[in-house]
Amino acid sequence: MWTEIFFILLFSVAFLYWQSAQKVKEIAWAATQKHCHDMDLQMLDGYIAFSTLVLKKDERGQWHIARTYLFEFSSTGAERYNGVISTLGRRVQSIQLDPHRIQ
Repeated sequence: MWTEIFFILLFSVAFLYWQSAQKVKEIAWAATQKHCHDMDLQMLDGYIAFSTLVLKKDERGQWHIARTYLFEFSSTGAERYNGVISTLGRRVQSIQLDPHRIQ
């Protein structure tokens, strides 16, 4: 009986984590799209790829999950460049772009 309860709790925690991770990815994707649009860049392939996950403290000293996602963009339509978006909890911390040609 305790084994079943343990596995139900474990499954529930895993599902809640996955659901939270999907929400953070949606936030990061929307921020990446907006940033590329504002910079007059084309976000390529229409997705961001998960890269890293660590625990970090915010400015108030509270622990949050920090995630990093990778994406590709183009400024001319011919070359591909890499970008990185970092989140802390559900907030976007930074978006970094590789040096690229400006039209």
